[in-house]
Amino acid sequence: MGKDVIIACDFASAQDTFNFLDKFTEEKPFVKIGMELYYAEGPSIVKEIKKRGHKIFLDLKLHDIPNTVKKSMAVLSKLDVDMTNLHAAGTIDMMKAALEGLTREDGTRPILIAVTQLTSTSEERMKNELLINASINDTIVKYAQNAKEAGLDGVVCSPLEAGMVKDACSKDFVTVTPGVRFADGEVGDQVRVTTPAKAKEIGSDYIVVGRPITQTDDPVAAYRRCVEEFVD
Repeated sequence: MGKDVIIACDFASAQDTFNFLDKFTEEKPFVKIGMELYYAEGPSIVKEIKKRGHKIFLDLKLHDIPNTVKKSMAVLSKLDVDMTNLHAAGTIDMMKAALEGLTREDGTRPILIAVTQLTSTSEERMKNELLINASINDTIVKYAQNAKEAGLDGVVCSPLEAGMVKDACSKDFVTVTPGVRFADGEVGDQVRVTTPAKAKEIGSDYIVVGRPITQTDDPVAAYRRCVEEFVD
């Protein structure tokens, strides 16, 4: 599988998103549409960005009873996105139901990945607030193994855990990793972070990069720097 940089288009409106994407005159970056933009604009934003020639990771992190998730994924499968996700914490049955709902009649479907632990979560918060007493690494590996057992393609994890997920699940199991910052950049609200070059070394297949690209004076140059460090 080829490595790729996914830009997190965490904008509040379609206009802001298109103003940003219009800056890319040579590349058609893989983009992530998250809750903020999808809830603001609905399915039309997905269709419009797809029409412009971008690959899309629809990041809605579904987590509900299996039947609801199955029906929701069936709706999302009609949007022709390239990747979508759910929370691994929803159990193997929920993940299997999601896969079933996402698979179209002709057998095709987007890549389906499961969120292990958000990159804003620390081991201390897991123990004190969620009453999960296993270590964060053991939890992430177990969630990844559950996702594999359910038939999913991979997981969302921090780049720091990509290697251990590959070791536990196989080299072909996809790792999509937010929490990537340039060495000279701000960390923000994420606590498990690393650089594009280090993410490549550890074993990430896709890195998701938001503010270091979207909130800089020259987003195209920042994107190219990511590609240079991670892909080339």
